[in-house]
Amino acid sequence: METLYFLTARDARRLLFAKGGARLNLDLRKTSRSWLVTLDGDGFIFPDGTRVERDVIERIARDEGSVYFVRGGGVYKAAIAGEHFYKLVPTIPPTIEINGIRMHRTKDINPLQDTRNKVNAVKPKEGETVLDTCMGLGYTAIESAKRGAYVITIEKDPNVLELARINPWSKELFTGGRIQVIQGDAFEVVKRFKDETFDAVIHDPPRFSLAGHLYGEEFYRELFRVLKPGGRLFHYVGNPGKKYRRKDLQKGVMERLRKAGFVRVKRVEEALGVVGKKPGKEKGKD
Repeated sequence: METLYFLTARDARRLLFAKGGARLNLDLRKTSRSWLVTLDGDGFIFPDGTRVERDVIERIARDEGSVYFVRGGGVYKAAIAGEHFYKLVPTIPPTIEINGIRMHRTKDINPLQDTRNKVNAVKPKEGETVLDTCMGLGYTAIESAKRGAYVITIEKDPNVLELARINPWSKELFTGGRIQVIQGDAFEVVKRFKDETFDAVIHDPPRFSLAGHLYGEEFYRELFRVLKPGGRLFHYVGNPGKKYRRKDLQKGVMERLRKAGFVRVKRVEEALGVVGKKPGKEKGKD
């Protein structure tokens, strides 16, 4: 796998103020490792030999909200423009912005703790199988795999997949061996799974206005079907206590989950979502 060297505005400013170059962390603080970037006239030489001119570093230093990377002699912004605009944001670990909307909570919490709150809601165990319906940068899948689970994760958007392949914090998605990535719409992909396949489901869909079909009873019945008896579900909804078009989104989600067969449905405030359980096989067991 090709090595990429990452730069944020903070890193660029350190380079500009250093005399003769500087040792920088160039993997977005995924590790504590540092690399030497040397000064060469009016440019900087990165570990792979790429020369980056001072004016480019100055532009990066002014761009607080983006991530850049050095590869094969060039400097690139970790962003994709198409029907929508996608970019990595230099939180630690990074999140993705799509049209200015962040995929993780970043106010008073970092994306890693946000992820752990979600995963803690279902507590994957060694040897269990977990379905992660909406991969994003894959932090949920990676955290579940670290706890010993085998994970199948689904991502619809090829642009999100591309940024995950660039992001150093997503590397274990493609190298860890315990995670299978499927590209497709979770609404359709889940229909292909056999009954009672998963011990836990983590459902973290885009906002309701973008993916309403992933908040419907029909989809919830599919999640119920693929869960094993006694299996656990966590569903991220966001903004507890707030109203969306005068409706309590969490309340509606909980009602539809119960109609789909889930029991012990309740809010999990720290993770901004709800949990539910599929009843066990024994009569009266839940």
